[in-house]
Amino acid sequence: MTGLLHRVAEADRPPIRLSVDGREITALAGDTLLTALLVAGARLRDSEFGDGTRAGFCLMGACQDCWVWTEAGARLRACSTPAEPGMRILTGAAPWP
Repeated sequence: MTGLLHRVAEADRPPIRLSVDGREITALAGDTLLTALLVAGARLRDSEFGDGTRAGFCLMGACQDCWVWTEAGARLRACSTPAEPGMRILTGAAPWP
């Protein structure tokens, strides 16, 4: 799958692995979840209002467009949450506990 974003610099940071919707992706240490997801794929999540796929909007935590969830049900802003090794992220329906 071709990502929406393409890395052009800082490619020498250590790689980390995380799971997104059950699929393992590789990010680089220091990436936000938004960067990791958009380098790995063409979308961040599906809109809960049925108007298509989303890719983040403001990129600074103000617009509410980049919410994703952990498998445990915690809601995270992908644009301001650092990607961590072993994270298990869901981009579809919220996994309410």
